[in-house]
Amino acid sequence: MSTQGHVKTEIHNGIGTVSFYHPQSNSLPGEILKKLADAITKMGEDDDVKVIVLKSEGAKAFCAGASFDELISIKDLETGKKFFSGFANVINAMRKAPKFVIARVQGKAVGGGVGLACAADYTFAAEGASVKLSELAVGIGPFVVGPAVERKIGTSAFNLLTINATAWQSSKWARQKGLYADVLMSVEELDMAVNNLAEKLAASNPEAMMMLKKIMWEGTENWDSLLIDRAKMSGKLVLSDFTINAINKFKTS
Repeated sequence: MSTQGHVKTEIHNGIGTVSFYHPQSNSLPGEILKKLADAITKMGEDDDVKVIVLKSEGAKAFCAGASFDELISIKDLETGKKFFSGFANVINAMRKAPKFVIARVQGKAVGGGVGLACAADYTFAAEGASVKLSELAVGIGPFVVGPAVERKIGTSAFNLLTINATAWQSSKWARQKGLYADVLMSVEELDMAVNNLAEKLAASNPEAMMMLKKIMWEGTENWDSLLIDRAKMSGKLVLSDFTINAINKFKTS
């Protein structure tokens, strides 16, 4: 399926930046998910890159999660599994990159967007960057992003986001739960904070950071298979009449 969105990469003074865009609130179709996973993996393998910054374009939403247009086009289990595996591949690419990943969250994050923010090693956000796991509201669940979200904010907060699927939680709440390392009052301050940390890390010992990253993600070695198994669960549910009807209601609301 073609998409109007894109993924761009840039390397400058040891900082590798991966940015994505989609006109529908930076939602993530399968094509963009694949490009994101590939870009992050390549940045991890590039000796010129010392630290990776993940960001989206635009002044509003950071990421609206899965593309509704693509969700309602899924007609069989294999296609559903393949689509949701795209989120698994991005999270695993972030997890396995031998460099720290800094996420820049300038606006609201929904579903898979929350997963990206949680899979990063260090996440900065703007004050308006509230979060929501809306999957249950459309008849599925945050199965693929769940391990990354729960690992970052704990079981209680993850359960709250999952069960109260239509409620936004503020950036202050996300900061208190550890999802965001810091919340800045403006986008200008956000960019300054991201750049300052990225520059410090780009000047740090690459071997030490690689070893630290490996230690920080100990216990997640099974995610290559776990997240694909979770993708199957979402892929099955997205075929149900309940989910198809719920997504169509969301699209017309």
